[in-house]
Amino acid sequence: MAALDLLDWDDLKVFLNAARGGSLAGAAKRLRVDQSTVSRRLAHLESALGIALFERVPSGLRLSEPGQRLLGHAERVESAVIAMGEEVSPSAAQASGRVRLATMEGIASLYLAERFVRLRETHPDLAVELVTSSQTVYVNRREADLFLSFFKPPGQGLVSEQVGRFRLGLYGAPAYLTRAGMPRSVDELRHHAFVSYISDLIQVDCVRWLDDVVLDRHIVFHSNSMIAQKNAAAGGLGLVLLPSFAVNGRDDLVPVLHETASTSRDLWLNVHTDLRFSPRIQAVTGFLKRLFRADPSLQIGMPSPSLPCLRTLALEEPNYAG
Repeated sequence: MAALDLLDWDDLKVFLNAARGGSLAGAAKRLRVDQSTVSRRLAHLESALGIALFERVPSGLRLSEPGQRLLGHAERVESAVIAMGEEVSPSAAQASGRVRLATMEGIASLYLAERFVRLRETHPDLAVELVTSSQTVYVNRREADLFLSFFKPPGQGLVSEQVGRFRLGLYGAPAYLTRAGMPRSVDELRHHAFVSYISDLIQVDCVRWLDDVVLDRHIVFHSNSMIAQKNAAAGGLGLVLLPSFAVNGRDDLVPVLHETASTSRDLWLNVHTDLRFSPRIQAVTGFLKRLFRADPSLQIGMPSPSLPCLRTLALEEPNYAG
């Protein structure tokens, strides 16, 4: 009991960030402190408990067996602290504060960013942080408040809902198609040049979508940026496989074989269980779901909402199915 009397929430917070990041530097960056502060607080926590929480390895920090056991308890303390802050803060009854939304670069830059003005009109006290990431973002590790993904991510303490589905098709610039010819069949695609991702830099397999359409292809330009791929194709480098939301309203890319050479991906909205009923989180999730459900290009093959769902949307409540 004496050891527990010496516990400090700030020490536990440092421990959680060190455990999740696997290094002193990673924890220091997330907490916006220097490494010496992280090291000092970890030492204080280990001294108070009388155990070693980490093993120092060449790659950074690795949880010891006692550290693994402490992690679960520390996460429950963190959940309680967050819930307390959400419920007793002055803004608990209204949607205000910051919400960090993480998602892929393409949908963030080519679809969402220009539409957030609508959320601002109805919730002027909300500030959205839109984070683009080429890899899985773990909301259960507090890396973001919300994660909009093209797949259902793994993990405990996570509530996920499929909110849409979009089609991807091939596109080419008029200049390229004039030069190389419009393909009339999937078989003819092997004679064309392609623009695609850098294979060894792909962090999530769901963006290997060109494999769904054509395997025998000649790629002449690689980029880990969807925007760069789109612009390269628009400049005439070759054909590119893009989501429908990336090309809506553009006339510099022409659809190619959309009836026979296309694929699709799902849209999943993911939130930590601790935050799903927070007014600020509900405001953003409600906005996103209404936005996607009102756009037919993001509802390909999705069932029509039932009447209970329509009532839920009107109340701006999340209706998650975890």
